[in-house]
Amino acid sequence: MEAAYTDASTRPTPDSTDLGAAGDIGGLNFVPGLYKFTTAVSMTSNITLSGDSNDVWIFQIDGTFNMSNAVRINLVGGALPQNIFWVSAGAATLGTTAHFEGILLSQTAITFGDGATANGRLLAQSEVTLGITSVVVEP
Repeated sequence: MEAAYTDASTRPTPDSTDLGAAGDIGGLNFVPGLYKFTTAVSMTSNITLSGDSNDVWIFQIDGTFNMSNAVRINLVGGALPQNIFWVSAGAATLGTTAHFEGILLSQTAITFGDGATANGRLLAQSEVTLGITSVVVEP
């Protein structure tokens, strides 16, 4: 986890920096690329990642990462969750009934709200707190 975090968080030359109003990326459509945020990132409404099965997205977040309740990350055009990396220096929170896509690497902790779902992996250097009583692992 630490090697993956270091690799993804130190990649230079982002395609875009600090998108969204005050760090809120809700409602945006992301094409493949490297996105750098020097503040916290919030997702108050659905976002879309558009690309094919060979494309890669890396989101470098210097602060916390927060998905609001009932918000979704939508993949279109064949985009795959294993090619999407969310790298958060601060804690990450996925709200109640939110749906996450990708690999979340948090330098601190991840809190997973009741009824939230994830298609991917949630990895933290300290702890992952689940607000549910069961975890489904598919190959």
